[in-house]
Amino acid sequence: MNFTQGEIIYIDKPLTWTSFAVVAKVRYLLCKKLGVKKLKVGHAGTLDPLATGVMILCTGRATKRIDELQAHTKEYIATLKLGATTPSFDLEKEIDATYPTAHITRELVDSVLEKFRGTIQQIPPVFSACKVEGKRAYQLARKGEEVELKAKTLIIDELEVLRFDAERMELEIRVVCSKGTYIRALARDIGTALESGAHLIQLRRTRVGEVRAEDCLTIEQFPEWWEQQEIEWPEA
Repeated sequence: MNFTQGEIIYIDKPLTWTSFAVVAKVRYLLCKKLGVKKLKVGHAGTLDPLATGVMILCTGRATKRIDELQAHTKEYIATLKLGATTPSFDLEKEIDATYPTAHITRELVDSVLEKFRGTIQQIPPVFSACKVEGKRAYQLARKGEEVELKAKTLIIDELEVLRFDAERMELEIRVVCSKGTYIRALARDIGTALESGAHLIQLRRTRVGEVRAEDCLTIEQFPEWWEQQEIEWPEA
């Protein structure tokens, strides 16, 4: 393997880690092992800190493939808490409103989810990396500034119920979707369509293209994996 010429690494992002932190950790480990001060490392698709799962990292010249890899279809397993919302649409922020849930049945859930299959319009969360006049939306939102984002056209290829707990008002779904889909925003919109509210309490990216979570290394496994590889060392 030649990490300066370019390699692709599959990492299972840990809970609470930012995507930037994963890249920084892998870059640090590679530079330390290779004995170099700098190495280009990037990722093909951000995951929120409270999400886990597939992250594709590119090193060296392979970073030129990031746009290509980002365009691949992604699969997620998401758990929604119905009847309450948060400003971030997940557990990053505290609950800001609660809503009735007595009318929500499995039949209603199935009917509502049908509306989200295929081509949809979605407004990204204000707590996101979308840019507004050159600044990240989440940076403005965290300062209390008003952020207005435009709806984007997306494709939801598959959307199915894995579990509906009527007592706890939890809904677990599997989503296969196009690049740029925010599952937090999907949770928000599903809650609204149910004439209630919803936010994410768990999210895992299980696939990017043909790469599945079981194909990925954990951060803890990375050093051991490294020792098993045949490495082409950079010239001194």
